[in-house]
Amino acid sequence: MLNYYHALEEMERLAKGNDPIQERDIQLLHGLSFEGRPKPTPYRDGQNVIRSGKLVVYIPPKAQDVALLMKELVEWINVSVKRALPIPFIAGLAHYQFATIHPYYDGNGRTARLLATLVLHKYGYGLKGIYSLEEYYARDLGAYYQALTIGKDEDYYDGQRAEADLTTFLEYFVCGMAESFDKVRIQAQRAGEEGVRDHAHTLRELSPKQRQVLKLFLSASRVTAKDLSYFFHINDRQARYLCQQWVAEGFFHVVDPAPKTRRYGLAEKYERSIH
Repeated sequence: MLNYYHALEEMERLAKGNDPIQERDIQLLHGLSFEGRPKPTPYRDGQNVIRSGKLVVYIPPKAQDVALLMKELVEWINVSVKRALPIPFIAGLAHYQFATIHPYYDGNGRTARLLATLVLHKYGYGLKGIYSLEEYYARDLGAYYQALTIGKDEDYYDGQRAEADLTTFLEYFVCGMAESFDKVRIQAQRAGEEGVRDHAHTLRELSPKQRQVLKLFLSASRVTAKDLSYFFHINDRQARYLCQQWVAEGFFHVVDPAPKTRRYGLAEKYERSIH
């Protein structure tokens, strides 16, 4: 989970840049989300298969074809942006085609979702990072996988998946966007009706991990490194380092300095943003 937050931070950084999307960006997102390393990972060097139990449901393209297919995918994304194709369609089709190529032995699903999110954030559908499609997918994983399953069980070279009608998947993808965006609209409308002050600028300063940890402070005014360890599924040493880092950045402040009972509170301006 922590690796995925690191990948989200990198995705946001890439989205703010002026350069078009590059293969290296995708490889870096995979390296961060799957291996936890800020280093681009090379594509697979052998054959992989997708199974449902013992049943083989899809055989992706051969390893020697992956590099060219990925090059063509990235070129298609950038050309489609220039041609002013609807960005949600570009993001959805990029997601689908990445899953079709399956360029890695593992971690393809999360990287496909990161790529789609990168396209959306980079080209006007980011909403300043205050929505996530992951919740939509996670609520019904069966529907997500069903939407990705186009055509009959097949080998990539049979052509059915690469040449299929993708209307169903695009409908699923844009419905997820619409639902996620509508939640943001409803929350903003409710906050406006209640006279809640707009703290969007303050929240945009935070990293994805910091935004997530705000949830802990909705039910507790103080947290410990142990709380973060449990929340992010990281070890105690990593959690202590994270607390120290956030104190140095001015996100946390130390409330109880005792080594065995050390507790942290939010800096005042962030505490105001959640109350």
